[in-house]
Amino acid sequence: MTWSHAVARITDDERQLRLVRLRQALEAEGLAGMLLGSTDSLRYFTGLVWHPSERFLGALVTPTALYYIVPGFERSRVETLPHLPAEILVWEEEENSVGLVARLLGQVGSLALDDELPLFFYHRLAAAFGSERLTDGGQIMRSLRRIKSPGEIALIQYAMGLTLNIQKQAHALMKPGIKASEVVDFIDRRHREVGSDGGSTFCIVSFGAATSLPHGAEGDQTLAEGDVVLVDTGCQIDGYHSDLTRTYVLESGNREFEAAWAIEREAQQAVFDAAKLGAPCSSLDDAARKVLAKHALGPDYRLPGLPHRAGHGLGLQIHEEPYIVRGNATPLAAGMCFSNEPMIVFPDKFGIRLEDHIYMAADGPHWFTTPARGPSEPFS
Repeated sequence: MTWSHAVARITDDERQLRLVRLRQALEAEGLAGMLLGSTDSLRYFTGLVWHPSERFLGALVTPTALYYIVPGFERSRVETLPHLPAEILVWEEEENSVGLVARLLGQVGSLALDDELPLFFYHRLAAAFGSERLTDGGQIMRSLRRIKSPGEIALIQYAMGLTLNIQKQAHALMKPGIKASEVVDFIDRRHREVGSDGGSTFCIVSFGAATSLPHGAEGDQTLAEGDVVLVDTGCQIDGYHSDLTRTYVLESGNREFEAAWAIEREAQQAVFDAAKLGAPCSSLDDAARKVLAKHALGPDYRLPGLPHRAGHGLGLQIHEEPYIVRGNATPLAAGMCFSNEPMIVFPDKFGIRLEDHIYMAADGPHWFTTPARGPSEPFS
């Protein structure tokens, strides 16, 4: 596939370094291997992209080798797809893919499992290996994936820039009488035209009271004079996500909304200001809620107030570690990327979500996108 973007894709050299780190983690934990399913972790470590089905397709990583485990009739297709070089081992329709994994691993050692493997496949593995030889590999993979390389950050930055420009174009379309579905279709078309991985990964367009529903309302809506507008959308570039929300009104003068918007922006800035290297993720969520409490909103998850966490990590998944949520003691480290979106909900009136993302560098937090300027000026 032709690559036309002004940013580099993830290279095989970087994936090889990821495998080195994974193998070091396996050896440190005394594990015989890690079994990857048809998940984002398979893409992360090998470059192979495959959609899951009832037939297992994945990879076994051991301290010394990488094997692809593939249904026999899919081998020719896998060979045409980008992936790190390694032996491709096949299982036929009447065979059990678990048996192939068991033969590769042998009779000793524990097998770490991709935590996105389906439950039915875990049961097959447990029957073959015994549950005592299986362990959750999720924490190992998450600890590696949540620290982004410069190449990953550059891809996210590029994707964010595309989506920010499309958000600006959507804002220019807004006028009373336009339907939410028209805006959604426009955003998807523009994401496709700029060469994203298949258009919008998601798109929420809400008007009026529907903006108080964090993930939008069912059915289509029509923008009325004076309505609050919320647009939340994103795309993928080489698998890496953008995710950006703006909430605004088309004309100034709605004092209730403008006062609430200012509180939301204050809370969002408080999250950024709390993002210090070494600070626990929970302290950022605490910072947002402290602002809301100062304005007699909340407390905790009560409404009017903030009904959910203040942010989430992103990368190959739109929601991944680190989560900016109460109780998460994970310390912020250089390379972490996460959203800053302490939404304020006023039930049956409106909701305000200003979502920009942060990446942590050696000198502290940086914005991927510049926060909104004002309640009727959603872009700086």
